[in-house]
Amino acid sequence: MNIELKSIKIRDLVNGFSDDEEAGVVGYGGKLDIRPAYQREFRYNTLQQEAVINTVMRGFPLNTMYWSVDGDDHYEMIDGQQRTLSICHFFDGDFHIVDDNGDKRWYHNLLPEQREKFLNYELTVYFCKGSDKEKLEWFRTINIAGARLLDQELLNAVYSGPWVSDARKYFSKNLCPAYKIAENLLSGSAIQQDYLATALSWAAAKQGVAVDWYMSLHQNDPNANKLWQYFNQIITWVRATFPKWRKEMKGLNWGAMFEQFGENTYDTSELETQIHNLMEDDEIMKKAGIYRYVLSGDLRDLSFRTFDKKQKREAYERQKGICTHCKKHFELEEMEADHIKPWKEGGTTVAENCQMLCRNCNRIKGAK
Repeated sequence: MNIELKSIKIRDLVNGFSDDEEAGVVGYGGKLDIRPAYQREFRYNTLQQEAVINTVMRGFPLNTMYWSVDGDDHYEMIDGQQRTLSICHFFDGDFHIVDDNGDKRWYHNLLPEQREKFLNYELTVYFCKGSDKEKLEWFRTINIAGARLLDQELLNAVYSGPWVSDARKYFSKNLCPAYKIAENLLSGSAIQQDYLATALSWAAAKQGVAVDWYMSLHQNDPNANKLWQYFNQIITWVRATFPKWRKEMKGLNWGAMFEQFGENTYDTSELETQIHNLMEDDEIMKKAGIYRYVLSGDLRDLSFRTFDKKQKREAYERQKGICTHCKKHFELEEMEADHIKPWKEGGTTVAENCQMLCRNCNRIKGAK
């Protein structure tokens, strides 16, 4: 990694400043992506913005900023975005500060010497150049203060290009297409990059690769149409298979379920009846696991009520510490509680249905 420390005057930073919702935010004569199109539209509140300008006007130092060198004479801002936006928006007249006399001061009504002081203020900037891997490690290292980049934003920064920009159109904005069709199936929010992270995790898992590797494969694709189409396939399957929505459906790994069960044919009415009955079953603690269970039939997808300490102690004393399977003696802490009559056969978590098995026997029974 090649890192060079430079001083940049505000007058050079605000030269060519432009804030466009779709294209992002640029400055420094159009050579700096202040908010690249892959980053979320976060913005300091008024008090934070004013604090930045007051720091500048008093000649106090701002924290060091970091720019990534991206080709000849082109840069991307990685750290310092909100400080930079505050400076540029003040220069553009978007907000005012209050001076020591209590008067409101926009940039345009600063005294001439105050404007010169503002424009000649020098920002401390590290210009950093390196490979994608070096950048990713570096971003994670410096990403320790302020409005930090999210993990997905770090990946977006490393693998930026037309594909990431197009993917954001579908997954990373308020009221984006992904929100409109799947908001109640996805955890998190679009603007925090959660929807994009989810879609990428599903697509990467389908190809058997890590998300960063998947992004590197598609970095230079002209658009993210395939990712969007695959996401639509999954959501359409979920809606058709489980037409009645419940809150437990939000945030499930629908991509994995689609890949494993998407080719099967199901009676949706029968599935709904099973789901309804299982939701009513007090023995099942992990209700969200019901959706995978009705497709897989695997009890490991569910989580059942557990026996309490009193029930375990009673069963242990009743058995005199003898495992009911291997007939050997164990201390209480070496044993685990088990249902005598399994849940699938109508067994419940009551004292009369509790037996103590040694850990090995319990593992063997659970694997059957």
